[in-house]
Parts: sequence; structure tokens; C-alpha cells
Amino acid sequence: MKRLIATLFGAATMMSAGASCAMAQDNYPSRPVKLLIGFPVGGLLDTVARIVGEKFSGLLGQQFIVEARPGAGGSLATGALANAEPDGLTLMVVNDNHALNPATMKSLPYDSVKDFQMIGFIGSTPLGLAAHPSLPVKSVKELIELARKEPGTLTYGSVGPGSAPHLAGEMLSAAGHVKLQHVPYRGGAPAITDLLAGHIKIMFLSPVIGLRNIEAGKLTGLALAANERLEIMPNLPTMKEEGYPLEASYWFGLMAPAKTPPAIIAKLEKALADTLAMPDVRKRFGELGAIVQPQNSAQFTAYMNSELSKWADVVKKAGLEPN
Repeated sequence: MKRLIATLFGAATMMSAGASCAMAQDNYPSRPVKLLIGFPVGGLLDTVARIVGEKFSGLLGQQFIVEARPGAGGSLATGALANAEPDGLTLMVVNDNHALNPATMKSLPYDSVKDFQMIGFIGSTPLGLAAHPSLPVKSVKELIELARKEPGTLTYGSVGPGSAPHLAGEMLSAAGHVKLQHVPYRGGAPAITDLLAGHIKIMFLSPVIGLRNIEAGKLTGLALAANERLEIMPNLPTMKEEGYPLEASYWFGLMAPAKTPPAIIAKLEKALADTLAMPDVRKRFGELGAIVQPQNSAQFTAYMNSELSKWADVVKKAGLEPN
């Protein structure tokens, strides 16, 4: 009898715990949710996170608060996510650095695949190649010709080693069979400052920054690292049109810790799809030079795996040593 009572009590306890867990998932989110980003407030990633967080707050009835934890190419914030409780109350608006870091950093405090659950892809901002007006070029072809005449003297800036602008420059060097001199910076602001001053000659940068300075005559637009032109820059040809079909972009997605319950992932996945279908959201992203490209959890997972493979190959072919 005692054994039977103990068995029944254990079963009841398990049923109660299961019911509590299911109820918690049904009531998700029961508290405000943190949206981590791995780069400083005020940048493109921060803007994207705030747009998404604002809409999620309305759709899901709790505040989604953006929390910046910049440093180490975004890996500090990513490490914090990996160690967070898998309850859906800590998420991350992740960017292309998540796919770049395994190839460009010697060690990471997490497994870039196993420690995370992809929720959905948001969109991307193709990088534009711009030159300082002092450089006597008006096209990518002319740039490559100049680089061949003056090997190793043309400098290009980036927001840091292993970043998308850095590796885009490496891809251009390989495609044109030339040597471009990389000059890394700690962030976009100092790199843009030096580009505008002519201390570096070219750079892959976000379309909005590029457009503003091209229209002001402070930079010369050369090409967009994409297969299609952008609506906000209709006169800027693509790298494909210029004969160098390379693609590089800042992209954004939503990610949770591994083992987050499927019911919570599904709820967030739907909220993201609803958000990205809103006309005002599409308009705001368009003004950032971003292309909304909704993908569900499975599609984003496949895309992430392809990006990890792509950038590992780029880094290997360029002969870059991880930092």
C-alpha cells in the first residue's frame, strides 16, 4: 500500500509539474522579455531590434526591452544568451557576426549551432562599395585596374577584423586577383570618418550611410554587393552587373537559447511573421536600406548553416588567421 501511494504521489507530482509547464508556455510571456544585441546602442542592429521589440510588445502583451552587450564581435551577448534560461524571456536579435565569428575567432564560449534555437530571419542590408572622391575611379572595373597598377597600396576600411565589410574586401581582392590593404577599425563611426577624410580609399558600408554621402558628393558610389539593385539607390549597379558577382550584407534574425520549448518558439515565430507583414515595418526597413526577407525557424536554421560554411570557406581561401 505504501509503495502504491508513493507511486501515485509521484505520478501526481509529475502531472502537476507538466501542467504548470504547459500553463507557463500558454501564458508566455508572463514577464518582460530581454532582446539582447551584441553591438552598441544607436547602430543599425539596435534600430532593427527596437522596431521588432516595439511590435512584439503590442502583439504579445509584454514589454520587449532591447539590451546592448557590445564587445568581442557580438560574442559577449551571444555567450550570455547561451547561458540564459530557455524560457523565452531572453532572446537575441542576432546578425551576420554569428556566422562570421567561428571562422575568424580562435575560441568562442559557446557552440554556434548546438547552443541556440533559430526563431526566424528578419532581413538584410546589402553592403555598398564606395570610394573617396580623390580616387580616380568611377566603377569597379576602374578600381581593379588601378589596384593592379599599384598593388598593395589601395586601402579599404572595415568595422573590425572578421566583419562582413572586411571579408567582402577579401572576396573582391580574390575575384579581381589584386591585393587590397585592409585597415580595421573598432566600429563603423571611426572607419567612416577616415573614409570621408581620405585616410582610407574604399569601404563596403551600409546603403543609408553610403547614399547620404554619395548624394552630398563626399563619396563615389561604385557598386552594391547584391544580385539586385536597391530601391533607395536605383542608379547604383550591382557587383554582378560590374562583372564581380559577390554578395555581402548585414543581416538580422531572432534567436533563442537551445531547449526553449517548441510552443514558445512557435508563438515567437508567428509574432515575427506578423510583424514583418506590417506595411509600416516594411516601410521603416526600406528607409534603412534593408530588404525584409521573412524565414521561419527551419528556413533560418538552414540559412545559418549555409552562412557558417560560406564564411569558413572565404576565410580559408583568403589565408586569414583567426584572432
